[in-house]
Amino acid sequence: MKNADYFKHKKITVVGFGRSGLACANLLSDLGAQVSITDNQDNPATRSNAAKLKPGIKSELGLHSRDFIKERDLVVVSPGVADTSGPIIWAKAAGIPILSEIEVGWRLCPAEVVAITGTNGKTTVTTLIGEILAAAGKKVFICGNIGNPFCREVSKMQRGDFVSLEVSSFQLEYIHTFKPKIALILNLSLNHLDRYRNMQDYLEAKKRIFRHQDQGDYLILNQGDPLVSDLAKEARAKVVYFSQGQGLNSNHAAALAATSLLGIDKDLALRVFREFKGVEHRLENVAEINQVTFVNDSKATTVDATFWALKNISAPVILIAGGREKGNDYRLLLDLARKKLKAAVLIGEAKDKISAVLADFLPVNRANSLEEAVNLAFSKAAAGDCVLLSPMCKSFDMFQDYEDRGRAFKKIVQDLLKKES
Repeated sequence: MKNADYFKHKKITVVGFGRSGLACANLLSDLGAQVSITDNQDNPATRSNAAKLKPGIKSELGLHSRDFIKERDLVVVSPGVADTSGPIIWAKAAGIPILSEIEVGWRLCPAEVVAITGTNGKTTVTTLIGEILAAAGKKVFICGNIGNPFCREVSKMQRGDFVSLEVSSFQLEYIHTFKPKIALILNLSLNHLDRYRNMQDYLEAKKRIFRHQDQGDYLILNQGDPLVSDLAKEARAKVVYFSQGQGLNSNHAAALAATSLLGIDKDLALRVFREFKGVEHRLENVAEINQVTFVNDSKATTVDATFWALKNISAPVILIAGGREKGNDYRLLLDLARKKLKAAVLIGEAKDKISAVLADFLPVNRANSLEEAVNLAFSKAAAGDCVLLSPMCKSFDMFQDYEDRGRAFKKIVQDLLKKES
């Protein structure tokens, strides 16, 4: 690792006890920092992570206390922590530098970084770039917001390796030196209005991915998205555009643009595209029961993501949607929903808001659990239909994260398959 001594002997508090917080705390402890970690949630997930901490790391669950921020040299913030959180407010008031987990990983990283952001498609493109590089014989780490924290992998990296790194707008808020060799912005649409006041604030967060790039770096932009392509005028890096066409969808075109800059043969990339089986929890075929197909799209936490899913499913759809509200405008789904949806089953905190949009032209049912929703959807399906879990919402009202929700859906479907067999 580079700069390993930078964190040595520093007093550092990590805010947020998810996977990235756990990985960052353990890494900093290994580097000789005096580490504390705080999370206002006390639940099975945070207690499980607390059990995985290295000896000597001080932790608190179920609250944030000022003592965990006082006299710290640094505060590291996890992606889900809002600016209104006590530790962030206290750190700013005390003039304590605040870093994101990817900033910590970047300062230590000796490898070449390809960073991917956007509203939709990040995980797929991040995975495709990683698989193309691996197929070319490169040592590559696929990590970031994809579920594998940067700080968990950085100690294994060496000069000459590559990182395909998915980064969210949240992770970009507290970067200070993060400077990927290649940055990709896939697309931008209204999202996270529970976090950002408006589209401009969201855009400003995304733009930070190329903030520190220079003429030796590359910025890849979606030519088909005016909001994204217009960012070229603000870039110091060399700008490259991608666009779908000639048999390539936009995700393929983005991955091809990035790997071409790294000298990877196009034919090899095309072979990876042909063999790619998709990303778990993104339009993942789970099972077919009595000629009804069940599809897990739990990663779809935006209206745009569900819109894309519906466009790519030809069968009539019974949609399972809902979860924690994040400021989505569900009216954006209306025209396509009229054509594609046969019925909807809604769950979670957002079910009433979604119902208000869909119920005028579509049979809508509410369910108190995902299991109840799956069974209701199956009861409404006929041979040739598709039951699609594509929530358009966060998972945190009912599940640990979208992966937890997706795994629960798959288990329910598999249990239903056994019952119907």
